Amino acid sequence: MKLSTLAASVVALSACLFGSTAAVAQDAQPASGPVKNIVLVHGAWVDGSGWKPVYEILTRDGYHVTMVQEPLTSLEADVDATKRVLDLQNGPTILVGHSYGGSIITEAGVHPNVVGLVYVAAHAPAVGEDEGTLGKGKPSFTAQQPGAIKKTADGYTYLTRADFPKDFAADLPLNQAKFEAQSQILTAAQVFTTPLTAAAWTSKPSWGIVAGDDKIINPDLERWYYARAKSHTTVIPGASHSVYESRPQQVAAVIEDAAKHAQK
Repeated sequence: MKLSTLAASVVALSACLFGSTAAVAQDAQPASGPVKNIVLVHGAWVDGSGWKPVYEILTRDGYHVTMVQEPLTSLEADVDATKRVLDLQNGPTILVGHSYGGSIITEAGVHPNVVGLVYVAAHAPAVGEDEGTLGKGKPSFTAQQPGAIKKTADGYTYLTRADFPKDFAADLPLNQAKFEAQSQILTAAQVFTTPLTAAAWTSKPSWGIVAGDDKIINPDLERWYYARAKSHTTVIPGASHSVYESRPQQVAAVIEDAAKHAQK
């Protein structure tokens, strides 16, 4: 083979190999653009069915939405339940938590599928902190209401049936609030006092919703959490702790904003 022909062959082969390597490298890069997977995590005393209004909006808008049903027996068990659902996602995911669910997503959010966090009237402790201690610094209306929170002999908590509608769900229809009061999932007291071992908001973008008339978590505590985490914060005036049920359009809009911008 002539030297000129050999040189041309080497150049052509090198260009082919470079192109293939570049294509592989491009394929290996993280996906960008809107995220399509959303995982919703409920808080204490309730279950995942409360997310239905938000779920319906998000699925209508083309998102793949999954609810986690935590056992509410320990923070570790609830984080594990969330990670199982995250393992089933087929790509980048926005992880959303309400109330105590904020502590869960803070720890579970280190999962590699999670690219953004959304806190809905939620706690967001740091490593070594627990929401019970932080709540004492900015106590809620409910926390200062004697007898509102009861505990069973084996250490599970619930909100008194009479107080639930006005404390947890003041802006829901009364019949719905009464039903939720009667269908509470008793929650282990230890979940509120277990220190976190990870805090995903320190390394991943976050969004936060303040429920303006929240009686379960002090709205000022919610603001403090989100300011510390440098979250994109939305305040919904007049909303109760059940903001995800009473104002689903506004909550869904924040989640969709996170999905569109988390990877930018």
